[in-house]
Amino acid sequence: MSDKTNAPFLRNAWWQAAWSDEIDNERGILARTIMNEPIVFFRDKSGKVGAVEDRCCHRGAPLSHGNVVEKGLECLYHGLTFDCSGKCVEIPGQDSIPPMANVKSYPVVERQEFIWIWMGDPAKADESKIIDWPFHEGEKKLPHRKATMPIQVNFMMMIDNLMDLTHLGYVHRKTIGGDPRTHVNAKMDTVRTETGVKYVRWMDDCNPPPTYVKGAGFKGKVDRWQEFEYVLPGSVLQWSGALDVGKGARENREQDGFHLRLFHGITPATETTSYYFWSTANGYRTDDPQATEDMYNEIYPTFVEDVDIMNVQQERINMDPDRPLVGIKADHALVLARRALQQALDEERSAVPQAAE
Repeated sequence: MSDKTNAPFLRNAWWQAAWSDEIDNERGILARTIMNEPIVFFRDKSGKVGAVEDRCCHRGAPLSHGNVVEKGLECLYHGLTFDCSGKCVEIPGQDSIPPMANVKSYPVVERQEFIWIWMGDPAKADESKIIDWPFHEGEKKLPHRKATMPIQVNFMMMIDNLMDLTHLGYVHRKTIGGDPRTHVNAKMDTVRTETGVKYVRWMDDCNPPPTYVKGAGFKGKVDRWQEFEYVLPGSVLQWSGALDVGKGARENREQDGFHLRLFHGITPATETTSYYFWSTANGYRTDDPQATEDMYNEIYPTFVEDVDIMNVQQERINMDPDRPLVGIKADHALVLARRALQQALDEERSAVPQAAE
């Protein structure tokens, strides 16, 4: 299995750029590099979020060093001000504004605590293709916490990590993992979808891992499942849970027990660095705020464990990026995920008009 960590980025797609509250800081400004492009996100005085190139058109100063003022984002160097569309709306000491006085802007959508960005052709930015995650809002809203982790890893390597959970028993054996053999021998159903790949793993009649025992108070063995769906280009939707053996988990998982809904968003900063966004929603003891806090404190260290192993993995791959990696049986879902991404990349490239010779 070859490792295509240097594959081009899929641009005509919605990528998570931030959580809403990352922009709701004291300055209302967030600088972030996405696909090698420096971008500044800001919330204007009306509450709208804008995303523009982090480079003033006047003298190239980074706009992320500026301030949000009444009319938009003000450059710290000479005070040029830009609105959310990237248009210059004010030049101090000058009545006329040159038509070329603007900066590149990007379509953004704020929804369900996410900030989504479209890096490709703005005319193709279809908001209906944004993932729906009801566990952050409405009737299905669950108590949740979220985080952002900058990682020194190609974004698709994190997708690989989520598509192959046999590592849980080794990397996370003291928390969410449990016995390694339980994971290796899990019964797994995998299917391609229109937007990626989905799998469900069943671990019947097994000992619950320590995190599950702390959360739900299991006294004996459980029937445990892990449902993961990769949605192009960089999202993974997760439902993990367990019920006491004999409660009919396979027939009806929607019972009181242990339920955890996680969202994973991975967005490329460069070819070998990314942002890992995740949210953990507590689907058990939902009326107990301490349960949500305890779960976050359990989950956070496990993701640090993932990041630690993948950071050094990326270091080794960088030393010899053309050296192929050997595939094993457990790679089935991640191979399908990579194929789905490659198909989308091929379709995007084929849609670009070729320059006349």
